[in-house]
Amino acid sequence: QVQLVESGGGLVQPGGSLRLSCAASGKILSINAMGWYRQAPGKQREFVATITHDGSTNYTGSVKGRFTISRDNAKNTVYLQMNSLKPEDTAVYYCNVKVVPTMHPLYEFDYWGQGTQVTVSS
Repeated sequence: QVQLVESGGGLVQPGGSLRLSCAASGKILSINAMGWYRQAPGKQREFVATITHDGSTNYTGSVKGRFTISRDNAKNTVYLQMNSLKPEDTAVYYCNVKVVPTMHPLYEFDYWGQGTQVTVSS
């Protein structure tokens, strides 16, 4: 079993910053890619950013230069530093983690966090 716990969401004014965290725990052998997705009201969930085990990153165009994804492999934690936030960044943010569990070392499983609300409003 693997559990993900997200934290760091909240209400912020336009131009402000927030830092999201997502910590994975359980019977984990290793973690491959870690990422963040978001879902705004009435819209489909969309990709935000991802980071590989060795630190290679990828971002959706609308957040490039404003958001930074990072990870701490020793803590099985992924972060999303969000700067210069805009009202259109308002959404529920979900972390996604690709885990190789100890009981099944030849497989990779997708896990999702519970979601954390980010609201950008004056």
